[in-house]
Amino acid sequence: MREIIIDANVLLSFVTDRHPEQQAKAAALFQSAGSSRTVIICPQQVITEFVYVLDKVYGLPKAGIRAMVADLLALPGFQVAHELDFAWVLAYWPDQIADYGDALLAATGKGRKGAWIATFDKKLINSLQKVGVHIFSW
Repeated sequence: MREIIIDANVLLSFVTDRHPEQQAKAAALFQSAGSSRTVIICPQQVITEFVYVLDKVYGLPKAGIRAMVADLLALPGFQVAHELDFAWVLAYWPDQIADYGDALLAATGKGRKGAWIATFDKKLINSLQKVGVHIFSW
């Protein structure tokens, strides 16, 4: 079974029409999680960033955001990751990965051996390559 750790931009592309090509890719990933071969791992901090952006940037009602999060949690093959090794976070941030949230994501990937990180962020992809974290290929 493969584990795919998702970045907040994957979630945002999945539920919004901000980038149709990314939305199609995210939808295909979520559909594959219904199979017994793929599990989507969503770090807790990614859900926090997702909620923040939907609230502050998109201005969606909190009740609607809550319903989206509940729907995500109910999807087959979707799991929330709560554990994080902060030694990895501090090993990456700020020298190797300047963004703290990205360092959290990379640390989650490093802590789950064999997991892949799915993101549309090219700068993050470059940083992940430098620290040896697997990147999901669309």
